[in-house]
Amino acid sequence: MKKQRFTEEQILRILKEHETGKKVQDVCRENGISDATLYNWKNKYSGMQLSELKKLRELESENAKLKRIVADLNLENFALKDVIEKKL
Repeated sequence: MKKQRFTEEQILRILKEHETGKKVQDVCRENGISDATLYNWKNKYSGMQLSELKKLRELESENAKLKRIVADLNLENFALKDVIEKKL
């Protein structure tokens, strides 16, 4: 079965459908998702607006970039320490 990726707009639209009173089974059947997926999205995105969700995505990507930078610097630091220890 092909795994689908939903955009933030689609996720919020699906959650709004559920909040308006539609049954969970109906919402899931119409959108091709499982009950667990809907509840996971509800836990993660409930109460968010689209602008807040986009800001969250930007912060997550920036955090990932910073983590990569720190990991690279630590690797270089360890490599330089090894070179210095070998010379002494």
